[in-house]
Amino acid sequence: MREASVSSATDPWGRVDEEGTVYVKTSDGERAVGSWQAGAPEEALAYFKRKYDALATEIGLLEQRVRTTDLQPSQAQQSIQRLREAVTDAHAVGDLDALARRLDGLTETVGKRREEVKAQREHARHEAREIKERIVGEAERIATEETHWKNGGERLRQLVEEWKAAERIDRPTETALWKRLSAARNAFTKRRKVYFATLDEQREDARREKERLVAEAEAMSGSTDWSETAAAYRDLMRRWKLAGRAARDAEEELWARFKGAQDTFFSARGEAFAERDAELRVHAEEKEKILADAERLLPVRDVRQARQALRAIQERWEAAGMVPRDQRDRLEGRLRKIEETIRGAEEQEWRRTNPEARARAEATVAQLRNSIEQLEKRLTKAQGAGREKDIRDAEEALTARRAWLEEAERTLAEFS
Repeated sequence: MREASVSSATDPWGRVDEEGTVYVKTSDGERAVGSWQAGAPEEALAYFKRKYDALATEIGLLEQRVRTTDLQPSQAQQSIQRLREAVTDAHAVGDLDALARRLDGLTETVGKRREEVKAQREHARHEAREIKERIVGEAERIATEETHWKNGGERLRQLVEEWKAAERIDRPTETALWKRLSAARNAFTKRRKVYFATLDEQREDARREKERLVAEAEAMSGSTDWSETAAAYRDLMRRWKLAGRAARDAEEELWARFKGAQDTFFSARGEAFAERDAELRVHAEEKEKILADAERLLPVRDVRQARQALRAIQERWEAAGMVPRDQRDRLEGRLRKIEETIRGAEEQEWRRTNPEARARAEATVAQLRNSIEQLEKRLTKAQGAGREKDIRDAEEALTARRAWLEEAERTLAEFS
């Protein structure tokens, strides 16, 4: 039995009546949230306000977690639902409608977050699918194309690790891609086994072929047909490269014999060429002397005498023989320059003594002199009559004809 004469108390969000019942104000009126059996009404309101503050604090903490952490939308929604039920059934005094609105706002925020997370997951799955398709594509390429077996096997192991590190995608696609990856690995392993199974046979074929090549090389190592034998050795080297590799020990032994045969031939050829080069250098010295005699013909004073001397020099040049290749262009170039100079002098002499050309030059001079004589008479008449235009025309024509005459006379003088 509570004590008598309990007074009432009010608050903007609630009140306590004289019976000790505590009410909270809501948007549609008010409702009782509890009763107070002892103490002052103000203490009752304060107690139920503290319960409101606790709810508000919990909602505030949830808002902060939603804003600042990666709280999963499903967990956040469970917390919102729990707090909504607590607000609906709250034994508290305060703005419960405001708390409900805050929870509505949180629900909207969490909904957006859920859509964002969904979009992120879809994006991640899409990226993961691209990564795994790229992994499978590379593995299939290795399975069909790679011939560096160690590198290929290591790269396939790396691709499996990359697969494990990638995000998972939908099960059907994941399963199908994994089957393709496994098939590629198996195909590579099978192809590698086949390769090594046939490698010994290929090496034995290479050994037999290189035995034949060595026999050919050794058979012609004493040849003195330098040009054809050198070409034959080049062909043997081409066939050696095409034959493939034998087992290491056999390869090294055969190569030593093959190279020894080549060295024997090319060493002998080198000695022969050295003797020939010594002889060619003597020829070059002789041609240097011939060129010195030929260069004394320049400048050409007597064309006929120079031509006769040049023919004798050319005969000596041919008789001197071949010279080293690195000196040939220089020596022949010097002789060619002398020949061109004498040929040019001959052409100039022919033009100077050509009677037809001389006659044409004399006719041109006579014609120009006659034209000048006529123009001088015309000028004299124009001056006497005071015809200024005729005077100018005659003077211009005379200037041109006199310049032509000067050039024609120089041409005629060349024939003297």
